[in-house]
Amino acid sequence: MKFIDFNEIVKEAWRAYDPTRTIITITDISAKVSTNHVYRITFKDGNIIIAKLSYFGQFEHFVEDHSIINSLSNNLPDPFENFLARSLIKENSLFVHRHTDEVIDAWVVFYRPIKIKRKPAKRQSKEQIEQLGKEFAKFHKACHTIRNTLPGSSKTLAVDINHLLETLDTDVGQHEYRMHLDKIKNHCNLFFENVERLGANQLDTIPVFVDWNIGNFSVTPQYKLFSRWDYDWFRISNRMIDFYFFARIVSDVGDKTVFSYDVDPLMEERFLIFLKAYHKEYPLTETEIRFLKEAFRFFILNYVVKYGKYFFHDIFATKLQKEAYDRYLPQLDEKFDPEPLLKALDL
Repeated sequence: MKFIDFNEIVKEAWRAYDPTRTIITITDISAKVSTNHVYRITFKDGNIIIAKLSYFGQFEHFVEDHSIINSLSNNLPDPFENFLARSLIKENSLFVHRHTDEVIDAWVVFYRPIKIKRKPAKRQSKEQIEQLGKEFAKFHKACHTIRNTLPGSSKTLAVDINHLLETLDTDVGQHEYRMHLDKIKNHCNLFFENVERLGANQLDTIPVFVDWNIGNFSVTPQYKLFSRWDYDWFRISNRMIDFYFFARIVSDVGDKTVFSYDVDPLMEERFLIFLKAYHKEYPLTETEIRFLKEAFRFFILNYVVKYGKYFFHDIFATKLQKEAYDRYLPQLDEKFDPEPLLKALDL
């Protein structure tokens, strides 16, 4: 494979934005489990800017997502007015640079650096779980409040699952998924059937970030949400799409370098503690709790099965996809039971 000089693409993007400011250093600060590229740019005057470079998916979706995120970051009310990083604007619009050559089609967006307080604990105490439940409820409530002020989104859960089904019928899909075609199609169909049965298509939609883990947000010493970065899985959807990662944050296992995506955290007593604290602040409905299983199914089908090789380095993608076929999907109906969750919330 031809060598790609990503630093040069970032420099090219900055020249297109403002050639009068001189770059001194470009430092790769990307997460080591992901294929995404994030850089810290230091200028001659000592100021710093963050650059995100992506070449996965569609350019139009990249621009759409970052336009929504930037509008969200500006429109969120107190106490979340500074929670998200703001992108750089040129003239009157979000600046996105597109680099194309015979090897790659890559896109760059710039962010102002965001302040960080403290990372959450690797394993949360009961008090911390309750505080996080309250804080995430407040954040979701704020997102719901300003949802009608944001640009439109073309991505939906149905669009993504239909795209996976279409991919399975291509030559590439037939080759890549050849050992698991029937299993994947079955779970896609189950997703659509259960969403229809629950009436989940009628649920409210808000901005959700999906990939909540202790490495991409910070809290105050009092465990109030302070800042969030890493927007790779951002979308407009029902709030329950966020809850699997909430469960992982408060899981008994805690944060680990080697990780899996089993459904078990959703059934832990510690997640019930989180749910009750969240529900007290921003009440959930029975339909939303029952939809939680389909939110998990969607996460595995879309982010692990369909896009895993793009989001994770090969060693992680191969492991997670194998586990998806062997464990995550086959064990979902057996392991997930909404009744204890509903009982805990008196629904």
